[in-house]
Amino acid sequence: MFLFLSRPMGTLGDRMRVVRERLGDEFLDKLDELHINALRTGLVSRADLQEAYRMARDMNTNHNRLNFLWLLGIIFFIMIATPIFYETISFLLGVRCFLPNNNLVWEATRPISDCEFCKGVVAPLILPNLTREDFARYAYSSRPIIVKKAIAHWSAKQSLNYTSIKELYESVPGSLDTACQFQHFNSDLKSLRDVFKMSPKRVNLSEGSPWFVGWSVCQPMVLAELRKLYPRPHFLPVDAEMPSTDYILMGYEQGAVMHLDYIPRLMWQAQLQGNKSWFLSPAPECDHQCQSFFFYVEPGDAVLVDTRIWYYANTIPRGQFSLTVQSEYG
Repeated sequence: MFLFLSRPMGTLGDRMRVVRERLGDEFLDKLDELHINALRTGLVSRADLQEAYRMARDMNTNHNRLNFLWLLGIIFFIMIATPIFYETISFLLGVRCFLPNNNLVWEATRPISDCEFCKGVVAPLILPNLTREDFARYAYSSRPIIVKKAIAHWSAKQSLNYTSIKELYESVPGSLDTACQFQHFNSDLKSLRDVFKMSPKRVNLSEGSPWFVGWSVCQPMVLAELRKLYPRPHFLPVDAEMPSTDYILMGYEQGAVMHLDYIPRLMWQAQLQGNKSWFLSPAPECDHQCQSFFFYVEPGDAVLVDTRIWYYANTIPRGQFSLTVQSEYG
């Protein structure tokens, strides 16, 4: 190539051979012709062409070096940051209280259902009040179950209501300041204090909009007093693990919207007051194999649903007050 005729070969010759192999003889011949024509004009000297080549070569070398450093940085970031990011996300998703009530995150990370739990299930299994021995075969089933009149003998069915619960909380210092989980659902009540500040007319729904709330009873003294009014359901296995927290849900009409519970155990719920309709649906990936259904419970009934795999929602007949106690076992 004309630009380099006067330069010694050696390392440069080796480079030229590499360049010629990459670009091809035809392209380089045209480039030589361009260089010769440029020199003939007298406007460009051989030194100018050599300087232009040197600058282009240095720019290309620096560009390649910069790209290489960027590549090393990206590889380093992936090697170091990815494990840290994975461990952080795993920790945050494992500690449910870090993302309270964030059903969007939990839904996005839940395992895919195999659909065996819902195949052929079109209604709950309805059982009469029965003994622990008779219930043993159903104890850990994923089939929704209603045990009729199972808690009709509880003191809570007669004595527990909005007023008694309010008086209990007001009698235990600091109980309303304990950071227990609170669900306002679709109501305008944002805390347990708001619930107990309602006027009597709002409480009985003679004025204002319907309300429905639920909360965990995590204050030890309050929980101990409540559990004097309702025992552990008599039909549950003796060795069933029970949590240190129960839940109270009460209010009118709207109930809980369709959702899963992200809890470690099976759920039982005792219907103390009012009637309630349950709507159960399989996971979306099971729609082609399973079907949704609904059922009705009455005061005194116990309901057992694996709400970790069944999506569910509740409604309450218009004008009725519903009060339930809920807990887990496993």
